[in-house]
Amino acid sequence: MPKPTKAWSELHREGMGPTQEAFLDLVRSTTDSQHYCQNIVWGNLQTPDYVRAMLKLVVDFHGFPDDIEAGVAARTARAELIGQDGRTYHVLLGESALRRNVGGVQTMRGQLARILHSFGLPGLTLGVIPERAQLGIYPGNSFSLFDGARVEIENYGDTPTITDDEQVAIYSRAFAVLKRDALYGEEARALVQAELDEL
Repeated sequence: MPKPTKAWSELHREGMGPTQEAFLDLVRSTTDSQHYCQNIVWGNLQTPDYVRAMLKLVVDFHGFPDDIEAGVAARTARAELIGQDGRTYHVLLGESALRRNVGGVQTMRGQLARILHSFGLPGLTLGVIPERAQLGIYPGNSFSLFDGARVEIENYGDTPTITDDEQVAIYSRAFAVLKRDALYGEEARALVQAELDEL
């Protein structure tokens, strides 16, 4: 797995295009990954409208260069990698990610429909953690594990990249605990469908 050549903070200052292209390169070079997304939808499943709304929030808050459409193109390109070249993904969405209004009602309708379609994608295991689930670990920030060797953590400030074996093992263990509280298959689909029906 390639080591990051630039910190995410440096890439952010260059714009959403370079940031999302670098993340796309990381996804391309990864065979197996796990993703915990408690408050927003996992990036590989985001629709263009959802991505556009998310990146606008980032640009507006931080004052990064406004090349949002380049960022949209790179982020949505990740979806094309699902089911390709033996890649596997295990994704945990918090139920609140289904309810978080990103971009308005129409954007969320399209996004939830996309998630419903995604349950059948090859190589993708998709779970939803109900808000009322009694968690076996405190929720923590959203994070992703790449080939069991690298962790990316979502923060308001800098996004840490962790490659220390001991720290990576902690996040791997956290994911193992979190996935025990998730619903899968028809139970998970029912949660998504219920949110879509409410819109």
